[in-house]
Amino acid sequence: MAKLFDCLQLGHEFTIRQSNNQTIQQSAMHKEAIILAGGLGTRLRDAVPDLPKCMAPVNGLPFLTYVIRHLLSQGVEKFIFSLGYKHEIIEEFLNSRFSTLNFQCCIEEEPLGTGGAIRLTCKQTTEKNVLVLNGDTLYKIDVQEFYQSHLNHLSFCSMALKPMQDFNRYGVVEINKGSVVKSFKEKQFYESGLINGGVYVLHVESFLKKGFPEKFSFEKDFLEKEFIHNNIYGFIQNKYFIDIGIPEDYQKAQKELKYNPPDLKAIDRSWTLFIDRDGVINYEKKDDYIRNWQEFHFYDGVKESLAMLSKKFGKIIVVSNQRGVGRGFMTDADLADIHENMVREIETAGGHIDKIYYCSSTDNKHISRKPNPGMALQAKKDFPDIDPTRSIMIGNNSSDMLFARNAGLFSVFLKTTKPEHPLPHPAIDLSFRSLTDFANACS
Repeated sequence: MAKLFDCLQLGHEFTIRQSNNQTIQQSAMHKEAIILAGGLGTRLRDAVPDLPKCMAPVNGLPFLTYVIRHLLSQGVEKFIFSLGYKHEIIEEFLNSRFSTLNFQCCIEEEPLGTGGAIRLTCKQTTEKNVLVLNGDTLYKIDVQEFYQSHLNHLSFCSMALKPMQDFNRYGVVEINKGSVVKSFKEKQFYESGLINGGVYVLHVESFLKKGFPEKFSFEKDFLEKEFIHNNIYGFIQNKYFIDIGIPEDYQKAQKELKYNPPDLKAIDRSWTLFIDRDGVINYEKKDDYIRNWQEFHFYDGVKESLAMLSKKFGKIIVVSNQRGVGRGFMTDADLADIHENMVREIETAGGHIDKIYYCSSTDNKHISRKPNPGMALQAKKDFPDIDPTRSIMIGNNSSDMLFARNAGLFSVFLKTTKPEHPLPHPAIDLSFRSLTDFANACS
């Protein structure tokens, strides 16, 4: 098969293997983030008693869930959480709800202020530059574009700036034509202006060399004093922004962050379908792996359904965990043979598969192993016109549904192997008995 169709995960980087056995290494992305999650949530006490502010429930999920998922969808792989007040609640949440996340926690013995907390966690970083943000604010910036801007300016510190209209809750940040921060203005009513979105990229070594006291404010003692040296840059993005620090905006988040299912009748060729393999396209092999083509059997009606879906969706992409390769039960060549035969039969029936990605790693925290979103991120690199907000992931396991959430896709659950799965479920937008039922619903 002449086109690219298999994606292998080797170490911590993707390698795309072509039919001529050449490999293409992908460029590095910004991978590490510090999340400040030690806030007391004093102004939310009436609405959210006895919880750290970032753990305030929004549509049944801790607000921190939305922050983590956005960062995952942007390619962030490593997380450092700065914790303080009731840190054990956040740790239990991370260990239970994000068990495949590559994270560590840095706990303050006493409140250090935002600056002291950042400095403490910076000592745990592994990258030269680190993303820093607040766990009680969701600002959906393009992380990689922000990071590239930071590098292009050779910046010591870059800050994301959100354009706003008619506000008095925030101060204003002014920048010059070269994007250098030139002033910070106090809170008052403004008809328009740029506010500090609370997301930064810091050059770690330079920041740690600063002679700050143990406790200090990042905003007052660092930003508002350091900018006079012309080494802090602003990055403007007019993306979704919500800060749940006051009850009014906390209630606003309940409406704005609610997951709403897609309108299947409105799907057109601008949409992408991501689809799991075993248990969706073909029968699973109980407690084992499909090791060769002879063991692969399509579900009844799947080939015809994929032909129908190929007329609806612009792209169809298979994403599959294949730990059997990593565990030595089969080889990459065995898997390639299965996929070549599978695609050939789908094409003969009138359907198409644009690309197949699989993760053979046995490490549950590997960025490319579902529910982590690495395969979706690679697909977006390979097909830049993919819009996650116009993409659906269809699968038969909870890892598929969480993969969808972590990649910013809609989720569709098939009951092929787990017909008793409890519904409704916060990670599932829609559910069907089979791929045929889904295809019929889209037609």
